[in-house]
Amino acid sequence: MGQFYYEALQKNGQKSSGTVEANDRTDAFQKLSRDGLEPFKIEAAAVGENSKPRSQIVKRSGGLFSKRAQSVDKEGRITLKPKEVILFTEELSDLLQAGLQLEPALRSMEGRGELSNLKSVAQQLRERVRDGMNFSAALKNTSSSFGDLYVNLAAAGEASGALPQILRRQAIHLGTIQELKAKVSLALIYPAFLMFSGLAVFLVFITYLIPKLTELVKNTGSKLPPVAQFLVGISDFVKSFWWVFPIVIVIGVVVFIQFTKSERYRPEWDRIKLGLPFIGNVLRANFYVQFLETMANLMGNGLEMLKSLELVRNATPNLYLKTRLTAVVAEVRDGIPISKSLRRSDEFPPLLTDLVRVGEETGQMSEAMARAGARFDKELAVKIERINALVQPVIILLMAGAVGSMAYLMITIIYETISTLRSR
Repeated sequence: MGQFYYEALQKNGQKSSGTVEANDRTDAFQKLSRDGLEPFKIEAAAVGENSKPRSQIVKRSGGLFSKRAQSVDKEGRITLKPKEVILFTEELSDLLQAGLQLEPALRSMEGRGELSNLKSVAQQLRERVRDGMNFSAALKNTSSSFGDLYVNLAAAGEASGALPQILRRQAIHLGTIQELKAKVSLALIYPAFLMFSGLAVFLVFITYLIPKLTELVKNTGSKLPPVAQFLVGISDFVKSFWWVFPIVIVIGVVVFIQFTKSERYRPEWDRIKLGLPFIGNVLRANFYVQFLETMANLMGNGLEMLKSLELVRNATPNLYLKTRLTAVVAEVRDGIPISKSLRRSDEFPPLLTDLVRVGEETGQMSEAMARAGARFDKELAVKIERINALVQPVIILLMAGAVGSMAYLMITIIYETISTLRSR
C-alpha cells in the first residue's frame, strides 16, 4: 500500500486535504467517498518530500510537461496523441467507477498539472458539461482526437448509464489498435532501412571509390576497360549533375503526395497498396483485425449492427475499402445478412464471413466478431513474421550482390591494369 495526497470537498462545502493510505487511486477514492468526502484531486505522494504530490515536485524541478506547447487543429480544438487519448480514457473510467460524478472526475483530472494537454481537455470538458452540454457533444467540440466512434460510444454510455464500463472497454480497444499499428509499422521499418543502406553503399562506390581507382589507373598510363569506362561515366554524371537528383526527388515526392491525397486518385492508390507484394497482405490483414475488433467493441457496448457498421465505414482510412463497405452498409440496410453482404464484396476471406455467419446464427455477433478478430490477429502476426523472415534475407542478398558486383568490377580493373603493365 502507498500514500496518496488528496484534495476534496466536505459535505458542508469546505475544502479538505491530506493523505490516505490505499492500494491504488481507485481504492483511495473509494475510501474517501466512504468517509463522506468528494475528492477532486488525488495523486501518489512522493516519498521523503513531506507527503507532497509528485505533480508539485515536477513543477518545482522544471515542469517540462506542464510547459509543453499545446497543439490545436484548424478549428481551435485540442489535438491529443493516441497514447494521450488512451490515458485520458483510462483515468476517467477509473474515476467514474470509483463513484465520482462526471464533473468532479473531470475536475480531478484537471488538477494533474504534469499533463498539460490532458489538463486542458479536462478543463474544457468540465466547463462545457457544467454549462449543460452533453458529454459526447463536449468531447466532439473539445478535441478532434475523439473520433466519431469514440463520441458515439460516449453518447451510448450516457443514454444507458454505463459510461464507466464503456470507457473502460474503449480504453482496452484503443490500446489494442495502437499495438496493432505499431506492430505493422515495425514490420516495414527494417526492410526500408536495409534498402536505404544499400543505396548509400552504391553511392559511395560511384562517387568515391571508382574515381580514386580511375585516377590510379590513369597515372599508370593504362587504358580503362569498357566496363570501367561505363562506371566512370556514371560517376562523372553523378558528380556533375548531383543537384538534379534532389530536385527530381522533391518533384517526385510532391507529385506522389498530390496523387495519393487527391480525391480523384486516392481510391486507386489505396487499391494499389493492397496489391503490393508482401505489404499488401499485411495491410489487408490489418484491416480485417481493425474491422472485427471495432465491430465487436461497438456492438458489445450496445450499438446496433447497422450503426456500428456505418461508424466503422466512416473510420476506415482506405478509401477503396471504404467504398466497398458502403455497398455492404446499403445491403445490410435493405435487410441482407451482414455475412452475405461481406461475401458479396469479394474483399473479405471466406473464413471471416463464415465466423460472422456463426454469430448471426447464434445471436452473439459481438462475441463472434471478437473471436474472429483474435484469430485474424494471430494470422497478422504470422504474416509479419514471414515478412521479417523473407524480406530481410532477400534485401541482404541484393545488397551483397550489388556490393559484390562493384568489388568484382574494381578487382577486374586492377587486374587488367596490372596485366597491361606486365606486357609492356
